[in-house]
Amino acid sequence: MPYLQTSHLTVKMRMSDRAFFDTNILIYMLGQRDNRTPKAEALLASGGIVSDQVLNELASVARRKLQMAWPDVTAALGAIKILCPSPLPITVETHDAAVRLAARHGYHIYDALVVAAALEADCTVLYSEDLHAGQVIDGRLAIRNPFAE
Repeated sequence: MPYLQTSHLTVKMRMSDRAFFDTNILIYMLGQRDNRTPKAEALLASGGIVSDQVLNELASVARRKLQMAWPDVTAALGAIKILCPSPLPITVETHDAAVRLAARHGYHIYDALVVAAALEADCTVLYSEDLHAGQVIDGRLAIRNPFAE
């Protein structure tokens, strides 16, 4: 299995993995820096996909909880968009799929929107600290908590 190497961390990823990032993974790159930051940075450096919703949630958390100034939020979002080009828009179809996922799996609607977007983007792994690590959705999307691995 190939490894993504940073100065002090190795992240194992399969070449077939198509990653989707939940907001909480991005927060560790932005302002909540701790021992999870290097792994979050390594994952994001390997590329992946985010949705418009994830970008919106990130902007909200950056302003409200991290108390970042708008120019810093804008710069951070720009960096995310470089590493994860073409954010996936949330459509009515994504919303409808999320409602079904929320009902089936007991997820909060906003978490279900993240899962639905990852499925829509044909991702094979969804990195999240908050969702059910180890769960496989629709037989094709594995949820992983990269900080528990």
